[in-house]
Amino acid sequence: MTELKLGYKASNEQFAPRELLKYGTIAEECGFDSVFVSDHLQPWRHDGGHAPFAMSWLGALGASTERIVMGTSVLTPTFRYHPGIVAQSFATLGCLFPDRVILGMGTGESLNEVALGIEWPEGKERFARFREAVSLIKQLWSEERVTFEGEYYQTDKATIYDRPENPVPLYLAGSGPAATRYAGRMGDGYITTSGKAPELYTETLLPAVREGIEKRAEPKPDYDMMIEVKVSFDHDRDEAMRATHFWGALGLSPEQKHGVEDPVEMQRLADELSVEQTAKRFIVSTDPDEHVEKIKTYLDLGFNHLVFHAPGPDQEKFLRLYGKEILPRLRSL
Repeated sequence: MTELKLGYKASNEQFAPRELLKYGTIAEECGFDSVFVSDHLQPWRHDGGHAPFAMSWLGALGASTERIVMGTSVLTPTFRYHPGIVAQSFATLGCLFPDRVILGMGTGESLNEVALGIEWPEGKERFARFREAVSLIKQLWSEERVTFEGEYYQTDKATIYDRPENPVPLYLAGSGPAATRYAGRMGDGYITTSGKAPELYTETLLPAVREGIEKRAEPKPDYDMMIEVKVSFDHDRDEAMRATHFWGALGLSPEQKHGVEDPVEMQRLADELSVEQTAKRFIVSTDPDEHVEKIKTYLDLGFNHLVFHAPGPDQEKFLRLYGKEILPRLRSL
């Protein structure tokens, strides 16, 4: 049976680097197994938004903790970063913190790339770039003097000189069937998010990732099924509802967000939503047993690595409350 893992989502769109680092260390203290940090150049909202550099921050977190596993949820290895630089940075992190680092990757958000003058392509090209980047990173981690001649990326006798003894696990995100099948076939784990239509998981995503796992060149019984679970847990229900306001962008439909690359405009659209609308993507609860019962839905679907994203400004309160009232209940299941 795959091990149950309970993680904390460190939201770098919401908190400054030092503050976020404090929360990462408290997560370890409170019994969380992992910390995953988002990787943003620009946040979802301008006022009160932040965007520390994820790879630097992970180095600080590793140096400030002892056991917690840490990674990105998710990084885009195709535009701002050349895949070779991603391979080098995570190999270094793996050397510094052996068996404690995970590279989580996805095809990205235009919000993070267009500000640097990057022309955002259609999904077909983004997925093609992603597959090529994954291949190059794997090759750089396993071979020396890599000459790679791809459609989008090239290397000439490149070597990553400092690599950990055990390769850094690669978790791949997917929100559609093709990317999800690819994640199952090529990754060490799969990343998705909660709060979507139930049939998307049961009819599309989970069958696709299982199909990908079945097509692997070698079996992987320890494949990690990770889901970022959006939760707002507080003994005061009004407070739990209000906490979701900062993350109003999650309540926007894909059509509403399409083509919006400016945090100021994203904030304007999100602030037009009511609290009831911003809370839709979250499990909002005041009762621990009810809260755990709702989370259990994702365990029953087959996810074993739950990474909790809390939207409120008082993350220390959330971490200590969750460590005391929720994590023990989940582990007892």
